[in-house]
Amino acid sequence: MSAIDRALEANEYFSRTYELPPDLPDPQVAAVMCMDARIDPVRALGFRPGEAHIIRNAGGRLADAIRSLAISQTILGTREVMIVHHTRCGMMRYTDDEMRAMFRKARGAIADGIAFLPFRDLVQSVRDDLELYRQSPILRQDIPVRGFVYDVETGKLTEVN
Repeated sequence: MSAIDRALEANEYFSRTYELPPDLPDPQVAAVMCMDARIDPVRALGFRPGEAHIIRNAGGRLADAIRSLAISQTILGTREVMIVHHTRCGMMRYTDDEMRAMFRKARGAIADGIAFLPFRDLVQSVRDDLELYRQSPILRQDIPVRGFVYDVETGKLTEVN
């Protein structure tokens, strides 16, 4: 059975037992996080349905999330932001040039114009994204924005100052 077929089977069971909670809160926080499958943001951060917007991409990079985050804040009303990167992230393994070469070899695709946003220093990558947030004219500057590192081995968040 394929992974998609397993997901459809699980969804069939889920949909038979699902009930939308009657007291859905307004979304209060937006969390920008890596798409890494080892991270379950709902369990790790204790979010209830309707409480958070979780914006995920490779590396949890803000540059890839600005459009969604701006919509979350301006149209949907989130009032806090978490930027969460994590230990053992695959985006720490390669440079942009190495990733472009992998694309050329694997798919014949030329990705020279794409910034894959890799990083070497985990804590600095969070600081860089916090600074990018502060420089963005489309993102709200009047709300709390905090950065964190999530440890994939322990599940613990550590705040980056």
